[in-house]
Amino acid sequence: MAGGFGVGKTTAVTTISEIAPLTTEAQMTSAGAGVDNGSLVPGKSTTTVAMDFGRITIDESVKLYIFGTPGQDRFGFMWRDLAHGALGALVIVDDRRLDDSFSAVDYFEGMGLPFVVAVNRFDGVVEHDLATIRWALAVAPAVKVIEFDARRFLSVRDAVLAVLEEALVRARARRAARQASGAWPGPADEGG
Repeated sequence: MAGGFGVGKTTAVTTISEIAPLTTEAQMTSAGAGVDNGSLVPGKSTTTVAMDFGRITIDESVKLYIFGTPGQDRFGFMWRDLAHGALGALVIVDDRRLDDSFSAVDYFEGMGLPFVVAVNRFDGVVEHDLATIRWALAVAPAVKVIEFDARRFLSVRDAVLAVLEEALVRARARRAARQASGAWPGPADEGG
């Protein structure tokens, strides 16, 4: 889960994780006042300084490990490590502050990782329609843009499922391309 400062990443990880999530929240101090603009998120007194971590069990053989990235640009160097080996990404957006979302959208587009843009319903509403948000962020038509509420389990679950669906579509397309090129054995070649 990635996105700008204060968009709801820690909340979403905490909401969906079946284990007590690991969070690296630190108190915002006056030392970061020139770097972190706390006025954009009134009442926010902490910030993620490394990552958030949670886990979801799909079934006995499949467990998803959920990582939340820090939102400030100064911690952007960690995104590469957290995204390495990822199935996909959920880019969380606060539509009251779309400018904070460009770096996450650009990052995952450039990386080629399947991702879904999830507009967090602050105060239970989204201020702009999804088509306007897609246009403002210049999100490709193939990328899903959805609404969700980081505080609601079923809403976060559905957002994570949307990411998994995108990852599955991408994996199937890669497999079909490899089979078509002869670089990947088909089911008959695998004995099945």
